[in-house]
Amino acid sequence: MRLIIRLAINVAALFIVEYLVPGFRLADLTTAIVAAIVIGIVNTLIRPILQLIALPISILTFGIAAFLINVFLLWLSSRLVPGFEIANFWTAIVASVVLSLVSWFLNRLATD
Repeated sequence: MRLIIRLAINVAALFIVEYLVPGFRLADLTTAIVAAIVIGIVNTLIRPILQLIALPISILTFGIAAFLINVFLLWLSSRLVPGFEIANFWTAIVASVVLSLVSWFLNRLATD
């Protein structure tokens, strides 16, 4: 049940980001669900490996490398899911920040 609630929160966060960030597009609800699942899988499996590899650079750049890894993984997820589009690099940066903030806020609402 908890997994379904987290999936619903992530889908809602994606739709909010789509509304707020120009150039961030989801074709429909099915695309949003698949995108949320792919983002979750990518963040679970690939992100820790990349962050471990980039740890020295991340320390030297005060976390900018870790942030860019998040942007890259969001962009990668958009390439893997048909109907999920991110227009360009700057859109991916803004979308990554907004998605993080919206997801954090919605998760806080769900736990309270």
